[in-house]
Amino acid sequence: MEKNTYKLVVLVGSVREGRFGPVVSSWVAEQAVAHGGFEVEVVDLGEFELPLALPAAPPKSAGADYPRPAGMAGLTEALAGADAVLIVTPEYNHSYPASLKAAIDWHFTQWTAKPVAFVSYGGAAGGRHAVLHLENVLTELHAVTVRDGLSFPNYFTAWTDGRPDDPRAAGHAKAMLDQLAWWAAALKNARAAAPYPA
Repeated sequence: MEKNTYKLVVLVGSVREGRFGPVVSSWVAEQAVAHGGFEVEVVDLGEFELPLALPAAPPKSAGADYPRPAGMAGLTEALAGADAVLIVTPEYNHSYPASLKAAIDWHFTQWTAKPVAFVSYGGAAGGRHAVLHLENVLTELHAVTVRDGLSFPNYFTAWTDGRPDDPRAAGHAKAMLDQLAWWAAALKNARAAAPYPA
């Protein structure tokens, strides 16, 4: 029996100069490809226009007429086509980057009834404060946050040549991806069966 695959967007959440996010995202995307349950697309927020000033009408009410910048079109298309999203985020001052908040706030239906997992990195907390805040925000947008995730404390001393030093990291990634694939299947089938009552 052929295994189903689901469209997974790995979202690089930081646009900061000298950021470590692309390193983490590259490794996570490699794990997702090896998992075999996903068609993987890495989407880097640094490649898109992300203004902080938003239109007066929220995207939920404006729908398809929401006036997003032309430079955001690729991001919107990727999120709309995704069956699941995996957000890679650092922790800045006990929360997540403004770039990630802007990307989230410019969208609504693109998150609805889709699973979202998190991979974080930071200092001693490994980015967990950022993830706790993101879970609250994504729940408000009717996304389903996956319980298991990955966090990398003190990433600046815990990675070598683009790979985490912890030999258990790949196993933890597989557990997270197994849950993400399960939710991707369940929610894709549910969305196909009936519109989500948002």
